[in-house]
This record gives sequence, structure tokens and C-alpha cells, in this order.
Amino acid sequence: MLVRDLRWNDFDPLTEMYYHLYEERGAGEPIGISLFAERPSLADEVEWFANLFRKSLERQWFTAVAEDGGRAIGSCTIQPQAPRPDSELGHVGVLGILVDHRFRGRGAGRAMMDSALHQARGRFEIVRLSVFADNLRAKELYRRVGFEPYGRLPRAIRRGDRYIDEEFMFLDLGKWSPPPSAPNR
Repeated sequence: MLVRDLRWNDFDPLTEMYYHLYEERGAGEPIGISLFAERPSLADEVEWFANLFRKSLERQWFTAVAEDGGRAIGSCTIQPQAPRPDSELGHVGVLGILVDHRFRGRGAGRAMMDSALHQARGRFEIVRLSVFADNLRAKELYRRVGFEPYGRLPRAIRRGDRYIDEEFMFLDLGKWSPPPSAPNR
């Protein structure tokens, strides 16, 4: 597995991964990401990806992609919490991550997070994220990386007739130590 920067040709595999989440949700599988009621159109995804790609090229956002066999199998993005860096919240980044269902639990998430956090150092002081309270696997990974919990919103996600609490975690990048092996970019 290789971890690298986002490329334009990652659109198809990342969109397929995202669309597959709708199938997983429909099958009643526990997925740790909130989705829209209906799957977004391909045009919506093109607009989303073009923005992600542009912001990543401009180094406003930091996106690490895991690749296996020449194909993207996940992405991790840290984007600013505030729309402008000169905001009083400009030092805070927000982490989002997606891993192909066939590659979960194999280290791609950790490798992408380490790479994205490494890139974000010097731009952000704090990185935060939210996680479904019942997503124990993800919460354990975030703790191993160094994230600490700071709050919980009861019933934040309504999935059908079921509610899921959302937990919030943060990482102080000034205190974070990257793993000994440098990201392979």
C-alpha cells in the first residue's frame, strides 16, 4: 500500500467508495459516516471532487490517499474549520476519512491519517473530528493516533428510526509525534 497526494484520476474510485456506503446503509450494515437521504448525483460528486482537488492543490486542504495496485482505496482530508485562515478559528482543522469497505482494518486509515496530519503541521494547531459513538473500532484508532475525546452530542444522527450519539475528539498537533517511519509519498 502506498500513501500519496490526491490525483485527478482518484475521482472514480473515491466516488464508488462513497456510493457504496449507501448500499451498506441500505443493507443495515453499521457505517460510521452520516449520509444524505438519497445518494447524490454524479454531477454533485463532480462538483465536490473538483473543490476537494482544487483546495488540495492550493494546500488549503491536506488530502492523503491510500493506493493499492494503482487504485485509490481511501482518502483522509484535513480542511479548515473556518473559511479563512485569518479567522479566530483559522488554526483548527477538521479531519474526515473514508476507506474502501474491502480494505478496512488493514492499516490504510492509520497510514492516511499520519500522512495528512504530517502535512497539516505548521498550518493547523488543532485537528478535530467527530465519530459515531458506537464506532468502537474507529474511536480506538483515533485514540492510538493521539486524539482525545472532548464531548458528545446525544441523538446527533437519525438513521431511520434509530438514533446514534456523536462523539468529538481533538489532537493538539504541537504535541503530536509522527510515527518513526516517514509517510511514503
